[in-house]
Amino acid sequence: MRVLLATCIGLASAVETPPKTCQALPPRTTSRPKPSVDGGSQLFIGGELRPWEGKVVDVTSPVYDEATGEKAVLGRLAQMDGDAAAWATEAAAAAWGQGQGRWPQMSLKARAAALGDYLTELEKTSRDAIVEILQWEIAKSTKDAAKEFDRTVAFAREVIDAALACDETDPFGAWTNVAGVRGRVRRGPVGVTLMLAPFNYPLNEMYAMMMPALLMGNPVILKLPAIGALAHVLTIDALRKTLPPGVVNFVSGSGRQTLPTVMSGGLVDCLGFIGGSKGADALIKQHPQPHRLKVFSQLEGKNLGIVFPDADLDAAAKQIVLGSLSYNGQRCTAIKLVVAHASIAKTLAAKLAEAIEALPRGQPWDENVSITPLPEPSKPAYLAELVADATAKGASVVNDRGGDTEGQLYHPALLYPVTAEMRVFHEEQFGPVVPVAEYEDLASVIDVLKKSWNGQQAAIFTRDAAAAAPLVDALSTIVGRVNVNMQCARGPDVFPFSGRRSSAMGTMSITEALKAFSVETLVAVPDDAAGAAFGDALSGAAKFLLPTK
Repeated sequence: MRVLLATCIGLASAVETPPKTCQALPPRTTSRPKPSVDGGSQLFIGGELRPWEGKVVDVTSPVYDEATGEKAVLGRLAQMDGDAAAWATEAAAAAWGQGQGRWPQMSLKARAAALGDYLTELEKTSRDAIVEILQWEIAKSTKDAAKEFDRTVAFAREVIDAALACDETDPFGAWTNVAGVRGRVRRGPVGVTLMLAPFNYPLNEMYAMMMPALLMGNPVILKLPAIGALAHVLTIDALRKTLPPGVVNFVSGSGRQTLPTVMSGGLVDCLGFIGGSKGADALIKQHPQPHRLKVFSQLEGKNLGIVFPDADLDAAAKQIVLGSLSYNGQRCTAIKLVVAHASIAKTLAAKLAEAIEALPRGQPWDENVSITPLPEPSKPAYLAELVADATAKGASVVNDRGGDTEGQLYHPALLYPVTAEMRVFHEEQFGPVVPVAEYEDLASVIDVLKKSWNGQQAAIFTRDAAAAAPLVDALSTIVGRVNVNMQCARGPDVFPFSGRRSSAMGTMSITEALKAFSVETLVAVPDDAAGAAFGDALSGAAKFLLPTK
């Protein structure tokens, strides 16, 4: 077996290890039977499967096929152009009907029932196939792939329950008398909604937006991710069976080729976007009337893990490894920079290195696997660039296999000591590279936080609440969530998931997502006996006000 070598030159003095050589090894292969999903011969638009004779690409896995020695081919995906994307937009606009379409005019209870039927059908007919394709296409472990599907469905059902309880939980869900006016509030749809979600949680992230938006009465256009699209292709039959035509429409292919047409036509009323801030900015600018475009976005993060000198280092190391390397660190909520007090940084780095080396790595279906191949073809090379930059400027790759590759499998690299001159200090690596920097005083950490573009989360590790308090105060105006002695995370889903700066516009949670894709609509009558009688009669006649239970 020929071994290719790439040098990761660092300072041996950092943790008293010699300079490491990163090895580029042949990829691991599998003879496991692979799925085949056809997303290339037809387009899902307007409730129909339209024949597609345009450009199609093969969808490949980051897992290599033993029979060919190449990345396994899992199916095909249509590469729509601007004209085809316009068909999806027009179908959604027809379903909206300027607010008078069948779906937006349906009662909340009826929409909830239809979406409940969809979830039941999806679970019954497609769960196993979706879990399998998540393993193959984005290399999620069996456990994580199943968790993504199940969590997605559970979240959607909780959103439905929350919406149906609106008359009891909303401040003006029941008729309320104020200063001579008797009023009642329900939430109504915004309009045609374009949604984009990333590859790392292709189902969960999309449905965290899509289900609340549909429940509120918005027809949607789903721009499928370039990687992770086949999971959505497997939902088409259930969507067609349970939802009216045009309520959900798919666009696949290059975003640069499709989305300018979708946005510039002015038919999109709302944008749900999970991804990078540059992409969100570009889309918003393409709308002819951006002032009326309602935007919900969850964007990138460079979350810090800040370790105080008194921290329980064993507990901190465990949480940092979970927070930085769960699903290979491919999470916006991952800890992407560890900042440890100089007095304990070296000890912490050694503990992290040991814990990282103990992580099982292999194929997504291997038992107890933690590190799997990376779905993005160029990601291993990008991570190697970050490591090379850091080691050239004084950091070391601390752990034994750090930076080694086996095809798309990138062995996690622990970098120490990292400084502000290094790219990995500022860039969101979105992968299995764990940088550890040192600090002498808390003021310097706060200064870094103030200057950062990140506004999502931070994690603090300490035993001293009084010592942590000033940092919590500082973080309370910088990020959306402060974690103490635990990793950064999104859940539980009942809690708000928010952010500041370039990390978010809007809050994601079971209740907040409903608000993000709706508009409060007040129905008001005079506060007298006649008005009360009229309001009560209206509540039993207008579909918008019909009881939800």
